[in-house]
Amino acid sequence: MKIGILSDTHTKVKKAKEALEMLISEGAEFIVHAGDVCELETLELLKNCGLRYVCVYGNNDAHLVQYHNKYNLVQEPYYFKLADTRFKLMHLPFYMTPDVEVVLFGHTHKFQSEFINGTLFLNPGESCARNKPISECVMLEVKPKKFKVTYYTKTKNDKEFQKEKFIYEREVS
Repeated sequence: MKIGILSDTHTKVKKAKEALEMLISEGAEFIVHAGDVCELETLELLKNCGLRYVCVYGNNDAHLVQYHNKYNLVQEPYYFKLADTRFKLMHLPFYMTPDVEVVLFGHTHKFQSEFINGTLFLNPGESCARNKPISECVMLEVKPKKFKVTYYTKTKNDKEFQKEKFIYEREVS
């Protein structure tokens, strides 16, 4: 299963749309937003993208609570299962215990992909290009024996996203 992951879109709806469209064109089957969505328009993009999705509240999303029932907004830490894999989703990296197979988070605006003792810790970086001149997102492909992470980056002048791949062998029990 291919899971498109973005975070920290903030007020940059156009950048969120570009990332979302690219992830879908690359075969995403499910979308995760790791918080600081900030804009109602971005929630609409998620809702209307044609895929199932989940979006966790970020520290800048309190004003969106009024839309909780209209969109698939969840509180952190949020546990779920996809492709026979246990996930934990949060915005703030406060619940970093390895109690699942994949820990997804945002907030730091820094891409992180680490596989430690059987747990993948994954932060897609910032889609908003606020702290650096690149927009970032990630595709996580869950396979029975592997996690494949594709890290996408796009500068303002790039026409297309650049890719970097990471592969981790899963500890299958």
